[in-house]
Amino acid sequence: MKFPQYFSLLVVSSLLFACSSESDSDTDTEKSGTPAVISPVPLDTYFPPITRTDEWDTISMQTLGWNENQVDNLYSYLEDNDTDAFIILKDGRIVIEKYFGDFTQDDNHAWNSAGKNLTSMLTGIAQQEEFLSITEPTSNYLGEGWSSLTIDQELSITIENQLTMTTGLDYNVEDAFCTDPECLIYLNDIDTTWYYHNAPYTLLDDVIANATNTDFNSYFSEKIKEPIGMQGLFIKVGYNNVFFSSARSMARFGILNLNQGTWDGRPILTDTAYFNSMTNSSQDLNPSYGYLYWLNGKRSYRVPGSDIEFTGSLIPNAPADLYAGLGKNDQKLYMVPSLDLVVVRMGGASSEILLGPSGFDNELWGLINEIIQ
Repeated sequence: MKFPQYFSLLVVSSLLFACSSESDSDTDTEKSGTPAVISPVPLDTYFPPITRTDEWDTISMQTLGWNENQVDNLYSYLEDNDTDAFIILKDGRIVIEKYFGDFTQDDNHAWNSAGKNLTSMLTGIAQQEEFLSITEPTSNYLGEGWSSLTIDQELSITIENQLTMTTGLDYNVEDAFCTDPECLIYLNDIDTTWYYHNAPYTLLDDVIANATNTDFNSYFSEKIKEPIGMQGLFIKVGYNNVFFSSARSMARFGILNLNQGTWDGRPILTDTAYFNSMTNSSQDLNPSYGYLYWLNGKRSYRVPGSDIEFTGSLIPNAPADLYAGLGKNDQKLYMVPSLDLVVVRMGGASSEILLGPSGFDNELWGLINEIIQ
């Protein structure tokens, strides 16, 4: 939905590089006969300026030893699968940035459920600021009667249950997005089942707003968006609260995650225990799910719309340590700590409309591997 407005670093001792600003150095050398000045591949993390400018350092595939011959295959696949925007960052620097059709760098796009990552991190910030504790009952912040459960059943549901999709609320209701009390019905005890139920997640926005006594968008802007130079806004779409931003803003949030909640020396999320729980298995029912983050490399996984447990890794072609925000219609934010990679994809559904993981994930990573390995 558009809203207007490894790599294997080929370590060869003699292989040195040039960033994108030096991309014409070969031509210059041919003209002058003087060897170009070259520098080692930068290994430090780059943080783009937080001012609203287009400034963002780049690094070439040639410098990284990536296989440029495979890029056209990737672009063809992305275009054939209704992609609007695609970005790959290495150590924060742009390696690939491609837009399709009339979509541009400045256009905003819905994150859909990839925005759950934003809410999860904001919950951790609210906890570190002692506005709430995730072990507390949700009722402490929504009041009695936010659901159709008995008082005892309602009190048993905690903020952590909302973060882990283990509330036990009935997902078979007519509208699983509905957050009205009559839609929130008891089905199972907490912590006994995992099901991708959007309504309890959406209510986290009200939990945070009530706990902080601040408008949700304002709190998000103050704690995450402005400090890392993002733009964008949460907008009500039906019962859902959907975040819209540019692809570059999504990439910025990826950098923040790879740096474990710190932006260029500025702490954003300092609760390391929360960050580790957020990006690791949060329960045994679906080990491929943290606190609203999808996790790769686990023994099994469950997906939205199903109660079946599948054996194996969520995205077999992707690095095992990948964690991600995965949204409806194949909105993708992949983060790979071992490779310092951030990958962003925005666009329409590649095929079947799904709420999170899809076959597109594995196919896309197969093509990425052809470039970075």
